[in-house]
Amino acid sequence: MKIIVPMAGVGSRLRPHTLTTPKPLTVIAGKTIVQRLVEDISKVIDQQIEEIAFVIGPAKKGFPSDTKQKLIEIANNLGAKGSVYVQEEALGTAHAIYCAKESLSGPCVVAYADTLFKADFTLDTNADGAIWVKQVEDPSAFGVVKLENGFITDFVEKPKEFVSDLAIIGIYYFKDGDKVKEEIQYLIDNDLKENNEYQLTNVLESLKQQGAKFIPGKVDAWMDCGKKDPTVDTNKQVLGFEAADGNNLVSDDVVLENSEIIQPCYVGKNVVLKNTKIGPYVSVGENSIIENATITNSLIQTNVQISNASFDNAMIGNFAKFNGKFTSISIGDYTELT
Repeated sequence: MKIIVPMAGVGSRLRPHTLTTPKPLTVIAGKTIVQRLVEDISKVIDQQIEEIAFVIGPAKKGFPSDTKQKLIEIANNLGAKGSVYVQEEALGTAHAIYCAKESLSGPCVVAYADTLFKADFTLDTNADGAIWVKQVEDPSAFGVVKLENGFITDFVEKPKEFVSDLAIIGIYYFKDGDKVKEEIQYLIDNDLKENNEYQLTNVLESLKQQGAKFIPGKVDAWMDCGKKDPTVDTNKQVLGFEAADGNNLVSDDVVLENSEIIQPCYVGKNVVLKNTKIGPYVSVGENSIIENATITNSLIQTNVQISNASFDNAMIGNFAKFNGKFTSISIGDYTELT
């Protein structure tokens, strides 16, 4: 089994945090979004992962020079080969997959690194494919699927009238990656675009018309990392899941001086807390110092200095400094409010 992870988007909705760190490399409770994504997929499919291929954007879009090394390490830690490809120009969801065409063969999972999920789902490898979906209240903002007798019959992009409330979350299983590659090649060769992009939904529709049978893979939780508030909420949900699994995410070298940690929380290595109460649902990255503060439901990255703060629903970037009385804030890397 192979996993293809298109992650070339710049994450403009999450700015200022993505001005210096691409969204898939944003850290949630101690792990990057993309690391959590591939780990969750490996648990769901319960098969040996042969290769994980990542499709990133060019350096000019903010992808650091060490991105390739970090991604290969994520794959290797799961016992898989790591491959990294670059999508030089954003030409759609199908084009992003095609950038990894050298790895697109045999059974594979395609997962866009925009969201995290929680699922108890056994993959039926006898099906031609599976598309992970989540029931939503307002399907008009999503691509949705229609079902009949347990199989997907239609793919509808952002329906104006109700046709289904099963939203596509951006994770797919294909029994034959080579066939997917052929269909994308056909789109490109014939310049078949929608909104000036090559869309994966067109590939899915073509495969279905040729007789491929797709089944839904339902998820229990679908966590968005597109904007600041949903990302902070995703941090909260992940911490809750980790606590339910009995995992303690507080480093054993944290320095507590007249301070308290209310679980669930993630606290990285070399963190100092002075006259501070954090939690519940707070993540604090390594090498951070927090003094005279009360922080709940917040996501704080690495090497941060915070003092005289009362935070709730806050997101603080790497190497940021804060001294003040703001509450629900969002400041990016290397920002100073003092």
